[in-house]
Amino acid sequence: VQLQASGGGLVQAGGCLRLSCAASGNFVQVFNMAWYRQAPGKERELVASVTANGATKYDVSMLGRAFISMDNDKKIVYLQMNTLTPDDTAVYYCNADIRRSWGRDSNLYWGPGTQVTVSS
Repeated sequence: VQLQASGGGLVQAGGCLRLSCAASGNFVQVFNMAWYRQAPGKERELVASVTANGATKYDVSMLGRAFISMDNDKKIVYLQMNTLTPDDTAVYYCNADIRRSWGRDSNLYWGPGTQVTVSS
């Protein structure tokens, strides 16, 4: 199982970015996907998560500014982030809770991360 993220980059304060993360490989079920971020000197924190049936959760700092969605057919999770501030600067990681075969427990997989830099 591999997760490949894209969409990071440099943006001015007040701007927006859309991150994408695609799961590929041999698996039978994706339970949920999520985005985390880690700023320099800080711990990794949840930004937003979405389950396969569409239930979402957001960090309080992103409420009203971020929107997460998952394409169940393509196994891609999207994170639309608006009104970005320098405090949003971090490496953003996607993860996915995936069952590789029937009869096995699911495992959590992480993508390599994508840098988001917001300039003031």
